[in-house]
Amino acid sequence: MRLGVLDVGSNTVHLLVVDAHPGARPLPAHSHKAELRLAQLLDESGAIDSEGVDKLIAVVQEALEAAEDKGVEDLLPFATSAVREASNADEVLARVRAETGVELQVLTGAEEARLTFLAARRWFGWSAGKLLVLDIGGGSLEIAYGMDEEPDATASLPLGAGRLTAGWLPTDPADPADIKALRRHVRAQIARTVGEFSRFGAPDHVVATSKTFKQLARLAGAARSADGLYVQRELKRRSLEDWVPRLAAMTAAERSELPGVSEGRAGQLLAGAVVAEGALDLFGVETVEICPWALREGVILRNLDQMTPE
Repeated sequence: MRLGVLDVGSNTVHLLVVDAHPGARPLPAHSHKAELRLAQLLDESGAIDSEGVDKLIAVVQEALEAAEDKGVEDLLPFATSAVREASNADEVLARVRAETGVELQVLTGAEEARLTFLAARRWFGWSAGKLLVLDIGGGSLEIAYGMDEEPDATASLPLGAGRLTAGWLPTDPADPADIKALRRHVRAQIARTVGEFSRFGAPDHVVATSKTFKQLARLAGAARSADGLYVQRELKRRSLEDWVPRLAAMTAAERSELPGVSEGRAGQLLAGAVVAEGALDLFGVETVEICPWALREGVILRNLDQMTPE
């Protein structure tokens, strides 16, 4: 059957269409995305302003039309931290439902971590052993660890690349004092969670997902996305430590000229790199492998698991 996942994230609204059935891997058929940056459309009270809600409704409607054009039989719509943490979340969800018919499921941070972990486990298989999975989104950092398909420990921290850029790095290029303050904040937040994971022992395999990690790996020499899903891609902590000060010295426009860095993500790449560096350092990780599957694939896999085979 043809499934569609509508992901209303902090940076983008992304429709992923796949051909899938229980017991088989989902095959991508179409991708439709729009950069909305909901996390940056909050007013002083923490609410998504009316203009932002209007834009969200328009983008959701476009995604619905694309899903219909591509023959989607079942749509799985969900929202993450930007909507979850908005002070007017209930109003936003009600307007989206009333004007588009879409009932967005708001995922908790723990659910995001568990579903992303499921996607990574299925991608790497049981032979990967104990997995530590890191995922930097626009609004939050998800961490999950475990041996099975359900993680033993999860954490969701307000350390998304978009959120931190808006709150901590207001100038372009970033002020060195602001970067230093952000680094202290990020490391303090992550350090509080390390003990929750270390009690389970060292992971056998460390995996990173998300656009931020993919772009950082590309900067460090990993293969292009055009080379396909099945090319192994890694990011070494030493390479990341070299790149952070280089990114800090650049403007967003200069970063957008780097290989693999999109113009829309260039502004928040520095904050994402600070989070990635802090996570690898505090968890004692030298190398992470980039997983092409993440939250959207986890949502699809969980849905397929719950279907009754014909």
